[in-house]
Amino acid sequence: MTGMRVSAKADYAVRACAELAASPHGDPVASEVLAAGQGIPVSFLERILGDLRRGGVVVSVRGRSGGYRLARAAEEITLADVIRAVDGPLVTVRDERPPGLEYSGSAAALLDVWVALRSSVREVLDEVTLAALVAKELPETVLEKARRDGAWDNP
Repeated sequence: MTGMRVSAKADYAVRACAELAASPHGDPVASEVLAAGQGIPVSFLERILGDLRRGGVVVSVRGRSGGYRLARAAEEITLADVIRAVDGPLVTVRDERPPGLEYSGSAAALLDVWVALRSSVREVLDEVTLAALVAKELPETVLEKARRDGAWDNP
C-alpha cells in the first residue's frame, strides 16, 4: 500500500463542485470559469464534469448563459458523492471492495482492518456536504480528527 491517496481527479471534482455550490442562486457556471476559479486545466475539468454529470452530481445547462450547476442542493451532496462519481468506491484493495476479500491464517484479521479503514473514510466524506465545505462549517467530528495530535504530521 502506497498510502491513502486522493486522486487529482477527485480533488479537482470536489473543488469544482465547491465552486458550483458557491455560485449565487445556483446559477450555471461555465467550465472555463470553474477551471479558472480553482486553477484546474480546462480539458481535464471537462472530462471530470462529464463523470459528475453521469454520476448525478451536476447537470449541464445549454444556452448563452449555460454551463454547469449542482443536480441537488449543496446540503444534499456529500464529498463522498462527488468522489464516488469520478473515482468509484472510496476504498478498494487490489481494486476490490473489502467485503469481497477473504484472508486466512496469519492475515485473517486483515479484512477487519480494511473494513475499518473504509468505515473511517466514510465517517469523514459522508459527513461533509458541499454546503458545509463552502461555508467552512465542517462537522465537529471531522474537525476533531483534524486536531488530533500528529494529524498534520507526515511520518
